[in-house]
Amino acid sequence: MTSLLTPVRGWHRPLVVCTALMFGLVLVSGVGTLVDGRTLLGESVWVKPLKFGFAFGLYAGTLAWLLTKLTKGRRLGRWLGTVFAVAATVEVGAITAQAARGTFSHFNADQTDPVTLALVPLLTFGVMVIVIAQLVLAVVVLIQRTGGAALNRAIRSGLALATFGMVVPVFWMVTEIHSRTVTDANGHSVQMYQGHGIGDPDGHGMPLTNWSVTGGDFRVPHFFALHGIQVLLLITAVLAALAAERVWLRDEKVRARLVGSAALGYTGLVAVVTWQAWRGQSLIHPDTTTLLALVAVLLLTVGTTARVIVAAKRTTAEHATVKRTTAEHATARPAGIPEPARLAR
Repeated sequence: MTSLLTPVRGWHRPLVVCTALMFGLVLVSGVGTLVDGRTLLGESVWVKPLKFGFAFGLYAGTLAWLLTKLTKGRRLGRWLGTVFAVAATVEVGAITAQAARGTFSHFNADQTDPVTLALVPLLTFGVMVIVIAQLVLAVVVLIQRTGGAALNRAIRSGLALATFGMVVPVFWMVTEIHSRTVTDANGHSVQMYQGHGIGDPDGHGMPLTNWSVTGGDFRVPHFFALHGIQVLLLITAVLAALAAERVWLRDEKVRARLVGSAALGYTGLVAVVTWQAWRGQSLIHPDTTTLLALVAVLLLTVGTTARVIVAAKRTTAEHATVKRTTAEHATARPAGIPEPARLAR
């Protein structure tokens, strides 16, 4: 897995800059949550910039590394990476500006605030630009091989999940309309045309994530799907490291099958939490049907993983037996004495 250790200086520079800016925002927002007592819908005004900074920083960093693996369409990939970096920076910048002003960013329909009127189009079209860039990048990656079988499978499955995760916000923006009036951190009434919750538009959120505990929330599948690629890449790296101690893991195909099993299970998880949110059910209050679906995904994942491991260990043991038998036959004959077949000649 030396490819995972490519020096950062060789990564896509605009995305690296974007990553640095995002993680810098995480630090600033973290301080803001401690020193600024203003709140929006029960949470610090700085929680949203913190979450977006972390999510985009992690994903932009992953893309910056991934683009170094392109062998086809490299110029298009780098151009799309730049588009993604600029769009993400503008998107999160608008979110941060609104947070600093103590008001809402997404879904804000206030027609009396000139700053909001200027920023909301950036937020709306910024999402579309990011999604389109992601879709094209996914296609570019699919047409080439970026490494070994295990790494290829992790990248392709992860990008497919991330693309789904980016489409989910667009879906709820155009299908779930919940017009209402809320109060911002400055005490002003603000008209909102949408909310994150399903069944309860704003909900009463969990700590930090603010995912609804009183209804469904499409931010749950958005989060899980978006960061699936990091999970799968981590699994790929761990399997490669374990291969140094476990002979049966040294076959690239075995590791690829295990990554595929993990991708299957993770995709199942994303499907279940998406279905759960769609039904207006909170992540932490699953009903029997949701629990049964999760158990089914778990059993399927464990079953496919166990099958791969058992088959790999059996094959390794058979190879070791053949090798040992061959070695024993070779040492059983005294040196210089030909085989019986050769004597017959």
